Amino acid sequence: MTGIAYYLRVLRVVGAIDFKAKYTDAALGYVWSLVKPLAYFAVLWLVFAHLLLTANQTDDFTVFLLIGILLFLFFIDAVSAMLPSIVDGGATLRRLAFPPIMIPLSASVAIGITFCVNVSAFAVFAAIQRVEPRIEWLLVVPLLAELYLFTVGLGLLLSALYVRFRDVGQVWELAAQLLFFASAIFYPIGILPDWAQKVAFLNPFVQVMQDIRHVVLGGASGPNDLTAGDVFAGAGGRLIPISIVVLVFVAALVFFRREGRYFAERL
Repeated sequence: MTGIAYYLRVLRVVGAIDFKAKYTDAALGYVWSLVKPLAYFAVLWLVFAHLLLTANQTDDFTVFLLIGILLFLFFIDAVSAMLPSIVDGGATLRRLAFPPIMIPLSASVAIGITFCVNVSAFAVFAAIQRVEPRIEWLLVVPLLAELYLFTVGLGLLLSALYVRFRDVGQVWELAAQLLFFASAIFYPIGILPDWAQKVAFLNPFVQVMQDIRHVVLGGASGPNDLTAGDVFAGAGGRLIPISIVVLVFVAALVFFRREGRYFAERL
């Protein structure tokens, strides 16, 4: 337990340093951490808000959209930061007796801090939209933990692969762009065909995002805004994406640990 506590402190310190370093030379400092999600939000809201509200496809579109953007940017930015971290941190691995896994994990912590800052933007918009807090909001915590587990698993897997295959970076960049349009960020997932809904929910990110939307909005986000339970016919439907999270995380840990023995000599 002492070793675990030590490494947790290291993660907290290194993650905070990475977060601060990211905005050190910027004139607006930490304000930039809010600019990206708000820019996405402004463009998509201007383009789609009137269309979806007119079609009665989703209510509370402002909060609906912002939840999707904040979660998506955390997921994509965290994986994107973890992916090259081993290669970028090669000097550290060669010079210090440092567990390789700490490098990508610290990158994810830095993005997690940015996400926490961005939640302040959500709080403002939720207050403006008069979204009333409910006891069910506590369920957001385990849902975010699930998303983080999936993010870390995918990030560890890609960071280990990137040491051998630099093309992984290009593949992930393309996949991230496609995921933005395939993950129901700015449209209710119920407008998709049944088969496409099932495919979409095989992505644990979609399951977490939809569950958080329903928890926060109390299921009032519209008749076409479905959850995994709706699509897979029952609450047990959530076990499908959750099982994928566990599988990805365990497989990533095993693969990363195996490859980690050769990182220093391959960099």
